[in-house]
Amino acid sequence: MTINGLFQIVLLLGVLFLLVKPLGGYMARVYEGNLPAFMRWLSPLEHLFYRMCGVNPSQEMRWTSYALGVLWFSVLGVLTVYALQRLQGFLPLNPQSLGAVSPDSSFNTAISFVSNTNWQGYAGESTLSYLTQMFALAVQNFFSAATGMAVVIALIRGFARHSVETIGNFWVDMTRSVLYILLPLSLALALILVSQGVVQNFSPYPVVRTVETTTYDNPSLDAAGNPLKDAAGNPVTVKTTTQEQTLPLGPVASQEAIKELGTNGGGFFNANSAHPYENPTPLTNFLEMLTILLIPAALCYTFGAMVGDIRQGWTLLATMTLVFTLMLAVAEYAETSGNPAFASLGVNQQASASQSGGNMEGKETRFGIVNSALFATVTTSTSCGSVNSMHDSFTPLGGLVPLANIQLGEVIFGGVGSGLYGMLIYAVIAVFIAGLMIGRTPEYLGKKIEAFDIKMASLTILIPPLLILVGTAVAVMMEAGKSGVANPGAHGFSEILYAFSSAAGNNGSAFAGLSANTPFYNFALGVVMFFGRFWLILPVLALAGSLAGKKRIPVGAGTLPTHTPLFVLLLVGTVLLVGALTFVPALGLGPVVEHLTMVGAH
Repeated sequence: MTINGLFQIVLLLGVLFLLVKPLGGYMARVYEGNLPAFMRWLSPLEHLFYRMCGVNPSQEMRWTSYALGVLWFSVLGVLTVYALQRLQGFLPLNPQSLGAVSPDSSFNTAISFVSNTNWQGYAGESTLSYLTQMFALAVQNFFSAATGMAVVIALIRGFARHSVETIGNFWVDMTRSVLYILLPLSLALALILVSQGVVQNFSPYPVVRTVETTTYDNPSLDAAGNPLKDAAGNPVTVKTTTQEQTLPLGPVASQEAIKELGTNGGGFFNANSAHPYENPTPLTNFLEMLTILLIPAALCYTFGAMVGDIRQGWTLLATMTLVFTLMLAVAEYAETSGNPAFASLGVNQQASASQSGGNMEGKETRFGIVNSALFATVTTSTSCGSVNSMHDSFTPLGGLVPLANIQLGEVIFGGVGSGLYGMLIYAVIAVFIAGLMIGRTPEYLGKKIEAFDIKMASLTILIPPLLILVGTAVAVMMEAGKSGVANPGAHGFSEILYAFSSAAGNNGSAFAGLSANTPFYNFALGVVMFFGRFWLILPVLALAGSLAGKKRIPVGAGTLPTHTPLFVLLLVGTVLLVGALTFVPALGLGPVVEHLTMVGAH
């Protein structure tokens, strides 16, 4: 790695840590109802919303009512996004006159964006109208992110409170998340992105004349518009030349901002953040990585502030950073080392005079290898799924890192809200393991961790692997699943495994060699995305309700300190051990076998 590459990594983490305390402290005040003076002018708008919706902001909920609010709101979102896709041909803001999206793709996309997964089996610029992009996808980018933030705040209240039955009001937490946090940050980021060249308009797609003539094979169609085939069943094509290119435009910057801040990841364009209209410069690339990590990292400080012990928040952030750094080191090493098969042929893999050698396949030259591997690690350590390079073109070990990041539960740093509540579940498991080792009832933040709590934590940890491994097994056994694989062997298996990992982990990125826009994958991945989101939220809220009702236990001589470097190591070990025990066999069949094949091992 070059000095410049190392500087990029240190700069990103340095700026992130500088922003954690001010943003985390601000979010704690928002959720506690103690708004800073500079945001109080929005308070009348907040209360107007409550009156319009019939919400009593002073009436708190038990965990069951909170969970029902999450489910009903999400189901309504699924129905709305589905309807907008199916009816977009009759709706305004559709200058390209795009027709209705197919039922299976609409089903998949509706669940995808409501669950904060943002998996895309379609090309946005040729499938969705401006209205659908804005009122279906961008709106859900706000709502799905706010849902995750509301759930983690409910869990934090479970730790902070004692001897009570309520954990807050879902509608209040949702409203405050959007109004005071996501909207202001998104507006600021969108303006910066526009200044850097990210497009934001409602213009029809212009057709421009290219400098060079392009020649391509154009499929021949019969009278009914179906592709013609010869006697052998091969498509009949005609050589066609053109000097015209259609440039897709649209309201991109506004969606790009919340896509990153909300760890959503669904790109306006099919190329996602590799597209120059979404991510045109090294500065936008830096800002997009920073904003992906920003809220998940700052929520750690929010946690410490709300439970009354800032050290607990720093401990969780240190754990996330340590695992993130380990995974990043593997990705950077693998990608900068390049492909030994090319080296044996005498191929120069050096990207340029200013960059170290390595694997440039599938990467944008304006970002290079280091920033591509860094972006891939950032976006899969969170549940974002935004990409600035082709993960399918990474080396086997380089591709293993984003896959493993997702399979660890995306708790480093995780999605907005979902990452922190996932890490808190691991903390509960860690103190339980420590309690078994020293023969004491496990405690965390003054709360006894009892049988019900461990059952809820265990469900949260076991559900994603169940969805991933069963879904992958079904896909590799069915012809409909295998037919979507473009690459045979270990890499093809990795593509399927990645798809179900991404769906269950609500990430949304892909090894894009898999043709997933089929009825089988649209349905299977849609189901996995739904249960991967809401089967986790329910036990998390049940745990929050259980903890809120417990009495607080004074710290004693036998209490395990949960703010020390020792606990950081215990928590890191728990995360890695659970991931290794669950997924090492599957990873061995995919990336590991492919790596051994690449280096010539037998």
